[in-house]
Parts: sequence; C-alpha cells; structure tokens
Amino acid sequence: MRVGIIGNYGHDNNGDEAILSGILTQLIEHLAVKKENIIVFSNHPENTTNRYGLKSVRLLHKKGNFLLSVLHTVKESYAIMKQLDLLIIGGGGLLMDMYKRDAPLYSTLGQLGHYAGCKVTIYGVGAGPITTKPGTFFIKQLVNKADSISVRDEHSKQLLHSIGIQKEVKVIGDPAFFVPSKERGPAGSNVQKVAVTAVPYFSRQYWPSADDRKYGAYIRGMAQNLDRLVEEKGVEVTFFSTKYPQDIEVTKDIFQQMKQQHAAVIVEENLYPERIVDICREHDLVIGTRLHSLILAVVAETPIIGIGYHQKVQDFMGTIGRTENFTAIDSLETNGHQFLSLVERMETDWAGTLKEFETISEAFKQEAAKGIEQLTKLM
Repeated sequence: MRVGIIGNYGHDNNGDEAILSGILTQLIEHLAVKKENIIVFSNHPENTTNRYGLKSVRLLHKKGNFLLSVLHTVKESYAIMKQLDLLIIGGGGLLMDMYKRDAPLYSTLGQLGHYAGCKVTIYGVGAGPITTKPGTFFIKQLVNKADSISVRDEHSKQLLHSIGIQKEVKVIGDPAFFVPSKERGPAGSNVQKVAVTAVPYFSRQYWPSADDRKYGAYIRGMAQNLDRLVEEKGVEVTFFSTKYPQDIEVTKDIFQQMKQQHAAVIVEENLYPERIVDICREHDLVIGTRLHSLILAVVAETPIIGIGYHQKVQDFMGTIGRTENFTAIDSLETNGHQFLSLVERMETDWAGTLKEFETISEAFKQEAAKGIEQLTKLM
C-alpha cells in the first residue's frame, strides 16, 4: 500500500505537524504501512524529511507566473499520484477560503489524485469559513470527488451540508490526539502554573487583513487578564508557541504590556508536538488561542481555557462539552478578570476538573481512532 498525504506541512506550524504526526502513527503503528511507502506533499520538503525521515515532495511548484506554477504543479504531482494507492487530504482547517490559495490548491490536488486512480479521503479536517463563490466551488469539487470524508467537529459537517454536499460526512477525533503522551504526575490542589499560547490576531505580519486597533486591544486584554491571575492567584505564566516563529512575536508584545512580568517567561524554541504535550503536562492549566495547543493539552489531560480567535476554537470547546471554559477574543480588553473568574470556578472542585479532563482525553483518543476504521475500509 503506497500512501500520499497532503496538508499544510513543512511550515513549522506545530499544530499542523501534530496532525501529521498523528496520521503517521495511525498508518505505521496501527495499519502496518511501511515508512518507505509513505510520501508527504509539503510546503518545505526538506523540513518534513528531516523531521520524520520519510520521502517528501513539494506541495506547490513555483515556476515563473501563477499559470506556469499551476501547470508545473499539476504535471509533477500527477506523475507521483499515479504511483499511489491512497491519497489522504489530511487534517487541519483545509476546507476554507479565508486564504486565497487554499481552496483551489487542495481541490486541484485532490481531484488530480482521483483522476490518477488513487482512492482519495478527506480526513479529520476542519471546514470554514467558506464565504466566497470560488471557495465554495472548489471545496464542493474536492469533496464530491473524494471516496470518503471525515471532519473533526459537528459544525464542519453541518457547514459542508449547507453548501450543498450530499455525500456522507463522518465526524472523528482530530488525528493530533494520536500524538504520544506520558502519564501525568501527582496534581496540586489548585492552579499554580499556567501555560499560554497566542496567535497574531489581526497582526500586520501575519493576518490576511491587518487591523492595528483590534491587535492592540487583543494584546492589552491578554496582558490585563494574565496580570489579574498573577495578582490574585500568584500563578506562574509560561508562554509557548505552536506556530514558529510568528507566535513568539505576539507573546513578546503581550509580555511587554504585562505589569507582572516577573511571573512570566517565554519559551522561544520551535517546539515539536511531543514537546508541546510535555509542556502542557507540566502545567496545571493551558490558556490556548491556537486550536492545537488546546488539543495537545487535552492529550496531556490538562484542563484548558479556549480563546476564540476563530470559529474552530469555539467548535472544539463545544465538542468536548466545555463551552463554559470558552471566552471570545474581542471581549478580553473590556473584561480584565475573565481568566480569573474561569479559574476560580474550575477550582471550586479542582479534583473533579482534573478527573473530567482525564475522561475527555480518553474519550477523544477513542474518537480519533475512528479514523483508523475509515482508512482501513479504503485500504
């Protein structure tokens, strides 16, 4: 069985790398696919090969102008796909049109796989936002050519049906739940160590459409809420990132706004998924803006607070049944005690909170295992 995997890999976005790590674990350890029979379509093939020790090829071949790039990508990718049995469009927010490149690129590659004779599966992805006619067209074309489709939350399933998808869409756990985790040590009686991730929300360096006012309000709101936690609870704060190095820059901006800087540190390393799980396990609570910081915290059985910079964060908090631990990103500046209020509520039965997240972790690892069934049927 020769398998190709397509996704947003090779960019040092360790949320996406956690997805790939989980898919590889499923293929190699649970489905006995040989490593040498797996090929990953990556933004930076050398990055992916160095990480995983397997063959990787370029996701998009740049060749002169846009049209030449498309034609060269089609030619090179089709030749590779002719040698594959299964093509996995794997994990992450791939079915969206927030970024202009994504919908046409993944749709074209998925359809190429179909015409090259591969079984094509859309696997554990997130859908949305889908707001444009071209985006809707490309996503429908991809989904309608796929042999099986699974998404990581109910909202994604409903969104696909709302744009006219008639095929069966299954909901499975995110493949990142297959990232390995060690057993948690003895827990304390309250929250003492808090790990935090931030996203460059409306930042000029990162966001598709920058807004200095929104970015400023966001970093001030984060700083105020964290200061309040330090002042009232005496917690220690550790900033870490899942998207390197972009997230480190925004954490530095938040840190500079904090009055209680003595209680905060920034981890400036490019952290691989297994190390992110370790950091989550070493802390009592993760306050996460990045979705996969929340997912990997749940893998580590660590309680979470989710900050909604994107619909997928709210969807995830709903999926695990903890919407009360969710806060809207635009309300942070006007409510500087949100984090404190949420922590104090969780601490009213801290032992129960810890037990609940242990149960959630086990349940969603089992949900992710449903993906193995999906792949088995195709293989």
